[in-house]
Amino acid sequence: MSNNVVVLGSINVDTTYHVDRFPQPGETISAVSKSSAPGGKGANQAVAAARSGAKTAFIGAVGSDKEGTYMLESLGDDHIDTHHIMTDELHGTGSAAITLDADGQNDIMVYGGANQAMTTDVLAGIDDVLEDADFLISQFETPQEVTLDAFKQAKKHGVTTLLNPAPAHEILPELLKYTDVITPNESECALLTGIEITDEESMLKSANYFRERGVKHLLITLGSKGVFYSTPTSHGLVPAFKVKAVDTTAAGDTFLGALSSQLEKDLSNVDKALVYAQRASSLTVQQMGAMPSIPDHDAVIKALAEN
Repeated sequence: MSNNVVVLGSINVDTTYHVDRFPQPGETISAVSKSSAPGGKGANQAVAAARSGAKTAFIGAVGSDKEGTYMLESLGDDHIDTHHIMTDELHGTGSAAITLDADGQNDIMVYGGANQAMTTDVLAGIDDVLEDADFLISQFETPQEVTLDAFKQAKKHGVTTLLNPAPAHEILPELLKYTDVITPNESECALLTGIEITDEESMLKSANYFRERGVKHLLITLGSKGVFYSTPTSHGLVPAFKVKAVDTTAAGDTFLGALSSQLEKDLSNVDKALVYAQRASSLTVQQMGAMPSIPDHDAVIKALAEN
């Protein structure tokens, strides 16, 4: 199976500070080490899709700086089509400062730069990638207005749209009408719906909330508990793989990108695709870094066979 995936989203250079523990408010602590790597939610998702075998194209923006050149080269190394990544002469390439503790948990601060300055101009000429696409993915590290315009164009081509509402904040009501699948984690879901995620009933209520607003499919990532899914005809919980996490930075992005590479457009194989995506994510958290830790298809298949 080989899907065609288009990602509209953020491109960042990630700088990770490794610490024994997080500082208290007002406290200064020493970092054990520091490392930099390509990242950004959009770029991570595109790389995850590409490494799992999807033909992948990217829509986004970088600055006219060395970080922008570096990110274009990094995406190109994974054979991602970068023709629709524009260069912003006024804003720098996005960046993220990540604090990672000894337990593999992280805090992240993001500078939007060219990502947040993006306008619908970036969508000029995207018909050539949408006409053959199976999925279009977007997140909230770029303006929702751009995503809305892209999703509208995607629906004209029969493309299935996936919205990853992270970092979570108020969603444009019209955007939900053009979203086929929404993929929050449990805290994002609660923030968006006002429904605290405590059990299956609360998750089904959340699914109804989104369905009433036009989104037919809901996937809630629940960390170590797995993924809850709800479609118009079925729902269920796919358990997570139990592993020792050393860095959770790109776990959700790996999950979504890997999922898009395996999922049928009508979600008819959602159970099987979720197992694959969960396994890919479980491999990511066992290595350091965001993009460098994302596995390829062969590694995921090998890991699945071991289970």
